[in-house]
Amino acid sequence: MKVLVINCGSSSLKYQLIDSATEEVLAKGLCERIGIDGSSVTHQKAGSGKVKTEVPMADHTDAVKVVIEKLTDAEVGVIESLQEIDAVGHRIVHGGESFKGSVIINEEVIAAITECNDLAPLHNPANLIGIHSCEKIMPGVPMVAVFDTAFHQTMPRKAYLYGLPYEYYEKHKVRRYGFHGTSHDFVSKRAAEILGKNREELRIIVCHLGNGASVSAVKYGESVDTSMGLTPLEGLIMGTRSGDMDPAIISFIAEKEGMSAADVINVCNKKSGVLGLSAGLSSDFRDLAEAAADGNEMAKTALDAYAYRVGKYIGAYAAAMNGVDVIAFTAGAGENNAEVRALIGQYIGFLGTNIDPEKNRLRGEEVILSDADAKVVTMVVPTNEELAIARETVRLVEK
Repeated sequence: MKVLVINCGSSSLKYQLIDSATEEVLAKGLCERIGIDGSSVTHQKAGSGKVKTEVPMADHTDAVKVVIEKLTDAEVGVIESLQEIDAVGHRIVHGGESFKGSVIINEEVIAAITECNDLAPLHNPANLIGIHSCEKIMPGVPMVAVFDTAFHQTMPRKAYLYGLPYEYYEKHKVRRYGFHGTSHDFVSKRAAEILGKNREELRIIVCHLGNGASVSAVKYGESVDTSMGLTPLEGLIMGTRSGDMDPAIISFIAEKEGMSAADVINVCNKKSGVLGLSAGLSSDFRDLAEAAADGNEMAKTALDAYAYRVGKYIGAYAAAMNGVDVIAFTAGAGENNAEVRALIGQYIGFLGTNIDPEKNRLRGEEVILSDADAKVVTMVVPTNEELAIARETVRLVEK
């Protein structure tokens, strides 16, 4: 079965075509600046280099047409016709409480996703546009929705409720939802496989450390807590997001700076995190590590604060699960930034992680960082959300 995985943003569309039999990525790409002047597609056939082409794309339906054209192109394509695409898997950011797992998309599912638009106004409407666009271009092809929030729906009430009047939960569903669920699910499963154990017998802390970052506590196969909340703003210090802070800061800055609450939230989302802490130097951890090594104190401060927050969450989740067996690092910084992992390692050594400095220098590959005597196995597990979405799509379509 050939599965097209779609991840729509407000003006972008990422895609991969995956052969489910071999789990090989046949082709992948990115449509950018959709609906904006200068729109383009970057396409890569397996075994070949990336090819960027400027293509007018007025909307996401145009973008899906461009994707199909690239996949069927005589030179850079990998299939002869649209009929070779057996199913489409869509990444959907917010499923609220309606979805505890992936589902075949139908009108009822679309309506339920639409109801979650208020909870993810930047993401869900774009995800829905991707669904409707694919329906137009590929009528009759089965489609599956895979939700970022679904894996965390196993959290107990004590973990997902906020210390607010309960009526806000009843009326507006204000609660912790968590995100990156597809990644946390994939990585915790893979970590158990690497160790030759069942996930259901392990307490695993997954650290998804990219520009957006979150930590989850996966106890015996189920997510019991995670750092992101109602929105992806809560939790860790991230690339440009502030993470946890005193909520009164919002009104304080708004008053002092003559801003609206929405303006301050925008600052918290787009101008904060390590970008803000480094005085605007960079949101890229590679840049910060290099600058810190060259003696830049603001870069060092940003990295120290970031690592400290991750270490605190790991300690908290070890307590939440009454122990921890495995800590897995994943995503951009988690997989590739040895400096960031080493900084975090300074805070979690009390758990008996025994991270080997030589192993920690490895980047972008599966590796157990701990030595043989470690009480807690610490490892790097590259995530693959697109493959996870493809697997879910095949599982549901073949039922």
